[in-house]
Amino acid sequence: MVSGREARRVFERAGWEFRRQHGSHMILTKRGSVVSRSVPDHVELASGTLRKLIRLAGISVEQFVQTMRRA
Repeated sequence: MVSGREARRVFERAGWEFRRQHGSHMILTKRGSVVSRSVPDHVELASGTLRKLIRLAGISVEQFVQTMRRA
């Protein structure tokens, strides 16, 4: 079980920056990227949603898990 805030912290370690919150979604941007990422601020992210966010962030599931364990 991974919350949206936990996922946000991992993405921040991967170079994404929290910019703002719009409703229940946290908006992240990355220098040099023309797109932003919207991470739901939920207590538990659905596994498919988390997998897609990880893929779109340009990291592997293994990198995500390793970074999360270091926290």
